[in-house]
Amino acid sequence: MDNPLIVDLFAGPGGLDVAAHWLDIPAIGIEFDEAAVDTREAAGLSTIHSDVRGWQPSDFTSAVNVLTGGPPCQTFTVAGNGHGRRALDEVIGLVERLGEGRIDEVVDEVAAHEDARTGLVLQPLIWALRAIEAGRPFQAILLEQVPAVRPVWEAMKTVLKANGYGADVDVLRTEEYGVPQTRRRAVLAARHDVPDWKVELPKGTHQPYVGTAVGSDLILDLGSCKPKWISMSEALGWAEPFTVVSNYGTGGDPKNRCKRRHDRPAFTVTGKVSRNRVVLDGKRGERRFGPAEAGRLQTFPTDYPWSGRDVPQQIGNAIPPRLGAHVLAWLLGIDVRLDEEFFAARNSGWTGPTAATAERVRGAIENQALRWDSLTKVAGGPMRVERSDDDRTRVVGVVGSRSAIDAVEQAAGHEARTPAAVGAAP
Repeated sequence: MDNPLIVDLFAGPGGLDVAAHWLDIPAIGIEFDEAAVDTREAAGLSTIHSDVRGWQPSDFTSAVNVLTGGPPCQTFTVAGNGHGRRALDEVIGLVERLGEGRIDEVVDEVAAHEDARTGLVLQPLIWALRAIEAGRPFQAILLEQVPAVRPVWEAMKTVLKANGYGADVDVLRTEEYGVPQTRRRAVLAARHDVPDWKVELPKGTHQPYVGTAVGSDLILDLGSCKPKWISMSEALGWAEPFTVVSNYGTGGDPKNRCKRRHDRPAFTVTGKVSRNRVVLDGKRGERRFGPAEAGRLQTFPTDYPWSGRDVPQQIGNAIPPRLGAHVLAWLLGIDVRLDEEFFAARNSGWTGPTAATAERVRGAIENQALRWDSLTKVAGGPMRVERSDDDRTRVVGVVGSRSAIDAVEQAAGHEARTPAAVGAAP
């Protein structure tokens, strides 16, 4: 695919955007959570701090040709309140109505839904159909969620196929893509004007993990040409043995904590990862995973600049960048060898997108009025909101609800001015 540029809905702290950066693909994320935006800004990722429901494809130029998203999953997860699972039939019914062209009707109904997060899972399809209505369909679509959402993805796949997409849905095991944890994600991938039989999610590069008992022998396929999964100790670079005692129990008994040794992949990294106990062998005590270590289990670079509140929750919500890189490269036809050398080079240190990449993304925002006048922040190094009234002062800031610049940052060699002196944004 030529010149891809991604808009990432529910972008979180940047898992998919990190993967895109590794593949030299410009991306702009829309994220409502202020804490996640703090991390994205620290990482230099282009970001619109806003509710995805306040934006639509026509607010961007046609250069934005790839749609990705990982809607909030709490209501669909085992650990959540389960509303999404109970409402699964209802959500699938809404998907079918979207496929019938009843977009405005569904949007109104979702706005009044009992749990807004459940309705948010529909937003990527609404965006895709709005783009088709505007005569500029996204050329590629990638969505991911917890496995319980697979039936929704299957329903969306049917709608997308009826609108000229080839599509595939599957549940991917992250350890089969070199992620050092046994996380499972339901993924929908689609390409416009591509035959359905040509769209099949990429196969794993590593063996699946089999077995969970602490003392059991490793079960490996010795006849496989694929390497074994990557263990926690390999990912973290820890030489001393340890055992992780999960925050969650098994068999419905909270006292019966799951355990896994250092030479296995981690459990699914959730927002409670900091509560897991890391018991050091030889009666050497115990510790907890810090942000850098939990991030590494998600395949973020060790020095990724986690910022803001509730960092463990940010980490647990993110898609592992390594999984994202595999799926994005396949989906967009990028010819790159995603081997250990590739990932080792990128995990050795974080360097965010260049000024040129950020400027390209900034230029893809079409709706200037919405950009300035909504409760929105375009963040990320040179991508932060800028304008100059007199060629002396660069204005960098957060656009507030009263259409005024809320913060001013002095450019090098320029005199600082107050927000009042700068005046309201156009």
